[in-house]
Amino acid sequence: MYVPHFNTMEEPGVRGLVAATGSAELITVDADGYPQSTLLPVIWDDDRLILHMARANPHWKAIDPGAKALAVVTGPQAYVSPAWYPSKDEHGRVVPTWNYTAVHFTGRVEVHQDADWLLDAVTHLTTLHEQRRDGPWSVADAPERYIEKQLGAIVGVEFAIEKVEGKAKLSQNRSNEDHGGVVNGLRREGGRREQEVADLMEPRRPAGG
Repeated sequence: MYVPHFNTMEEPGVRGLVAATGSAELITVDADGYPQSTLLPVIWDDDRLILHMARANPHWKAIDPGAKALAVVTGPQAYVSPAWYPSKDEHGRVVPTWNYTAVHFTGRVEVHQDADWLLDAVTHLTTLHEQRRDGPWSVADAPERYIEKQLGAIVGVEFAIEKVEGKAKLSQNRSNEDHGGVVNGLRREGGRREQEVADLMEPRRPAGG
């Protein structure tokens, strides 16, 4: 990932984005060199990612043991109009851009079909998302035979993390006036993703950190 130093996302932000997003695009390459990609729910567990996909998805069959992989987690993003920069009226040297946040994991993957591994994975995932709810649902709430059948319809993917890169492109390289103009412009747009990007931009993250 290309990450200018002022767009580097620090550790708390990286983990926060992955937890808030809850999914990752798993990208691998098949034996013929063609990329394969599937969006999957994800858990970041120490030095690994835990994912699973439908058994009917041919993607997993194209994954060799220990294959290199990329997992991409994408956060809020939005178009930035040059009309929002006060500096436009001063010199006109402005162009559109795109603000966004993203995390890239590089590593190696293994496919799991063992029922116990899969049960542990989906139980962990369910608990993670249900624990904040009133009356949380549990895997144990469903009939055992039904769960066994559902587990037979998925395969697990264990992603051994070798590198983590986080990027927050949030107008850190602009002046305070232009940065504020972008925030105001995003607020006026009113869309959900524009509001999310504006939220990330306030308070301002200084260039270089």
